Amino acid sequence: MSTSKKRIACFGGIYSNHLALSAALADVQRRGVDAIYCLGDFGGFGPSPNRSLDLLRDHGILCIQGNYDNSIGNQRDDCQCGYTDPRDNHFAQISYEYTLKNTDAGHRAWMRSLPESLSFNLGPMRVLLSHGSPRKMNEFLWESTTSTQFLEHLADEYQADLMLVTHTGIKWQRELTEGRRLVNTGVLGRPENDGTSNVWYTLLEHNGAKLDVEFVPIAYDHQALAAEMRAEKLPEEFIETILTGWWSTCLEILPSKERRKGQF
Repeated sequence: MSTSKKRIACFGGIYSNHLALSAALADVQRRGVDAIYCLGDFGGFGPSPNRSLDLLRDHGILCIQGNYDNSIGNQRDDCQCGYTDPRDNHFAQISYEYTLKNTDAGHRAWMRSLPESLSFNLGPMRVLLSHGSPRKMNEFLWESTTSTQFLEHLADEYQADLMLVTHTGIKWQRELTEGRRLVNTGVLGRPENDGTSNVWYTLLEHNGAKLDVEFVPIAYDHQALAAEMRAEKLPEEFIETILTGWWSTCLEILPSKERRKGQF
């Protein structure tokens, strides 16, 4: 494990939203942290994937692979998103093919080189970063359906005090026994189906006595992003989500409790 850190910023699911990423990086830099981590899924959904990839690499963000990055890097047939519904897979394939076509070869090679997980210390806590879950890159850990017993099992099996994940697109956290915790950091690429246009990242700090977790909302020029998406001829369903804050795709994967919070 690397030298212990005390305060870090984490986010996942950039989904080619370079405007939100830029705003989040500026906010993080104002606050000050020891390190910034991205939990994967750099492309998909949004426009011009090279722009967000340039930002991540130019700022030296510490990144792991998400399912999207593994697929783009290795030029696979699909995004390995883990959807089962035909409509979800239809829109996922449109997004994937656009991203693959518009991602430079140099960025694809970089994504191939990334690890699937990272571990380090935050204060005295053993931290494990993964995209979906420690056991599977595209596993969905939902607040309403993921049991505490299962999370305790993961913490034991992977010897982690703090597990950080993303993939679902909706932030949440749960305290476990012996001071351990699971934190879904949320995503920067699109709003989390709550009717607002802002997106989220997570600040984590061990103050010497306990772990503080802050979910930070990020406002950005979502109107400009929507205009870029329209110019790239991305689906109007994607643009509607950026403008309204309500998901109109990727709905069937949502458990009933999470889906009832949305408009559709």
